[in-house]
Amino acid sequence: MHIITVGLNYRTAPVEIREKFTFSAEELSLALTELKDTKSILECVIVATCNRTEIYAVVDRSHLCSHYLMSFIEKWFNVPKDQFQKHLYTYENDKAIEHLFRVTSGLDSMVIGETQILGQVRDAFLLSQQMKATGTFFNTLFKQAVTLAKKAHSETGINDNPVSVSYAAVELGKRIFGSYTNKTVMIIGAGKMSELTVKHLYANGANKVIVVNRTYERAVELAAKFNGIPCAADQMLERLSDVDIIISSTGAPGYVLTKPDLQAVLTKRKSRPLFMMDIAVPRDLDPQISELANVFLYDIDDLEMIVDKHLQERKKEAAKIETMISAEIAAFEQWTRTLGVSPVIQALQLKANQVHEETMESMLKKLPDLEEREVKVIRKLTKSIVNQMLRDPILRIKEMAGERHGEEALDMFTKLFALEEVLEQQDKANELAQEAQRKEIEAEMLRMQEEKLLAIGLKTADPLARS
Repeated sequence: MHIITVGLNYRTAPVEIREKFTFSAEELSLALTELKDTKSILECVIVATCNRTEIYAVVDRSHLCSHYLMSFIEKWFNVPKDQFQKHLYTYENDKAIEHLFRVTSGLDSMVIGETQILGQVRDAFLLSQQMKATGTFFNTLFKQAVTLAKKAHSETGINDNPVSVSYAAVELGKRIFGSYTNKTVMIIGAGKMSELTVKHLYANGANKVIVVNRTYERAVELAAKFNGIPCAADQMLERLSDVDIIISSTGAPGYVLTKPDLQAVLTKRKSRPLFMMDIAVPRDLDPQISELANVFLYDIDDLEMIVDKHLQERKKEAAKIETMISAEIAAFEQWTRTLGVSPVIQALQLKANQVHEETMESMLKKLPDLEEREVKVIRKLTKSIVNQMLRDPILRIKEMAGERHGEEALDMFTKLFALEEVLEQQDKANELAQEAQRKEIEAEMLRMQEEKLLAIGLKTADPLARS
């Protein structure tokens, strides 16, 4: 068995490529069914977000299966292989497991340590599990990845530090106000950075926005997004006495607010603090404003320095998570080494039970006059002898299976107890069960497609739908 990952993400492919390889919610179930039926694919999960599309698979042959997965992508999205092959990455076994752990923990995200991907991976796994596209390996691996990510976020401080200018500005304001509840925000200019910052302020409790812009129509447009108040540029100073936070980002060639402008307003504010963020280049706010009492002025360089510092802090926390990932990889490898021992132990127990039953039948033929109670006692004692004889070999093979040469130990154990035939019978029984399960899934998917086609037909036949 091998674990393989094939995918593309924001690092390897621009958005115009990534958007060609997205799955809608309706398509994903059908894609999983088709992928599961692809030759040599034993288990599979598809993780599809705006920043990545990745296929995780348990396969029986790693090299050929990379080709099968690529062919699946080419066929499903109807995009020639030569148009996307250079954007793909492929990881196998330990590297694939490490990649999954890093993705789920947010270490492979555009913003290091973000938590949204955790929910996305969990949902992808649960869908695959629901579609019966996962089995022993992925049911364990993906649960382990989700548990690790939760532990990483709770036991490290990776989310404690904002890593964008807008987040940094909001965190700075918290140091001054403690809370943004019932605070009034003035936006000078209507740029994207100002809009993004005020969104974060709104999320943290600010509930009144005044939008100032040289073009009044643009002020009206942006104010409408936040149920705010548009303000003409020549009325800005009149509004300043009621404002708690100013975010300025215009394209003006000079200062839009100077120290004398604010000095005339501060007397009306009765020592209330004023938090000012100048995220324009060139600057909108006169640097001398910072000399005024109860005024806290920050420019883009101040915020960038905070972002850089916080990013370094996140990288330190990420290093702790990398250590946790290494431990989890080792734990999964240990588990996989012992996984092969279960069928062997089951085969040994099955063979021992068969020998015991055959021996009991032979004894009863030779001793037909035994009473029922005597038969029960003999059966119980002989069964106890068999179990005691098996106990030590089973304990030893469990220990040996987890060691470096576990596969060789299992192979020798199988030969010593002549279990090859029993294992072969078990494999055939498992294959029959899997085939029955596959047919059940196919029948269910066919039923769903028929219902969908029927629904489309009814909708088309409805004259109100056509109108």
